[in-house]
Amino acid sequence: MGKLFGTDGIRGVVNAGLDAALAYQVGLATAAVLRRDQDGKKPVVTIGKDTRISSDVLEGALVAGLCSAGADVLHLGVFPTPAVAFATVDNHADAGVVISASHNPFEHNGIKIFNGKGFKLSDALENQIEDIILNHVDVPLMTHGDIGKVVYLDANERERYLDHLASTIDTDLAGLRVAVDCANGASSATAPYLFARFPKLKCDISCAEPDGVNINNGCGSTHLEALQARMKTGEYDLGLAFDGDADRFLAVDELGSPIDGDQIMAICGSDLMARGELPSNAVVATVMSNLGFRMFTKERGMTLEITDVGDRNVLERMQEKGYALGGEQSGHTIFLQYATTGDGELSALQLLQVLKKSGKKASELAAMCKVYPQVLINVPMADKAAKEKVMASPELAAAVEQTERALAGKGRVLVRASGTESLVRVMVEATDDAQARTAAEGLVNLIKKL
Repeated sequence: MGKLFGTDGIRGVVNAGLDAALAYQVGLATAAVLRRDQDGKKPVVTIGKDTRISSDVLEGALVAGLCSAGADVLHLGVFPTPAVAFATVDNHADAGVVISASHNPFEHNGIKIFNGKGFKLSDALENQIEDIILNHVDVPLMTHGDIGKVVYLDANERERYLDHLASTIDTDLAGLRVAVDCANGASSATAPYLFARFPKLKCDISCAEPDGVNINNGCGSTHLEALQARMKTGEYDLGLAFDGDADRFLAVDELGSPIDGDQIMAICGSDLMARGELPSNAVVATVMSNLGFRMFTKERGMTLEITDVGDRNVLERMQEKGYALGGEQSGHTIFLQYATTGDGELSALQLLQVLKKSGKKASELAAMCKVYPQVLINVPMADKAAKEKVMASPELAAAVEQTERALAGKGRVLVRASGTESLVRVMVEATDDAQARTAAEGLVNLIKKL
């Protein structure tokens, strides 16, 4: 990847690596690349954001850059990432831009770009944008009627997106009781309206009062504790938790136990296979998927394809092979029949439909896919150079090999550099939790020394 774009767009702490000046340059460069690809035709770009206090700053700068270089902007306001992808296609736009740092703390933010078909921008186009910015290539500024204009889309665009989501299931979800955690993020603007479309569904929504700094703060898919406690009251059949931009979704069963992305894929994948709607009986997951999910797919006669971490990698494999379902343990689940990216609210509806039609409890469905003890520890790095130095260490490679030998085929080790944060992630799986934790902590201590 280039120096600006990581595995999921441009990320950073606002005004400490990512600022309005850079956002303006990204807007200019994006418009220039789109114009060049369209022989000078005026491009149309949708733009949406999450609820971070810094999103307005970056949005204003991006819009200024896009319009200055001659692109028209369709302004969506606070909108989930998958909803921006949908709106890009729905409005026949040439690209879509999302301002969000997903599950990260509020001081972080990011810029992610979709192409006109709603898929993440290709590496080639990202490289062209980077080349303009990093090499200070002059972008012609438009004048007169060639300057771009901004069109503010109204609630009808949200309704079209929600119409689409609701159309993907064929049950009214009658009798189910759900608790929804919106992470004080972008789903705060859509989830209440989505679930209100199912009047026979009892739905209580929390963490839907964003103030700019409370996004993902002790709530959402990365902080399930409050939702777990709520589920233990016995008032609900399922808990639903989204992340800040609503492209991730995790669940909590009626007993208060988490249902992760692997289990969601297992439940929905089994249902799709039973209905003959799982091409090649295949599911795509990443190297982070739990050993239990790997065993589940083998026992069920499913084909499991493994990619590197990142929903982009999952999606590319799905498109390449014509598969319908894929995702990550962290909650990015892609139903390619209905969406071009991971969509938390779509995934929630798919899981609710299986729950309703099965007549089973959520804990029963989740129990189909056993979760083996998995210890994941994030080790902070000073910067990208430190991260690269650690990952290139022969001493670390030797320690990983030694740890895997000690697990004797009853576990696995994965050490990887985060593509979006200054972290090295250590993951160890084993049949015994204590063994996994001891092994992981040994590797973490070595990384800290390195």
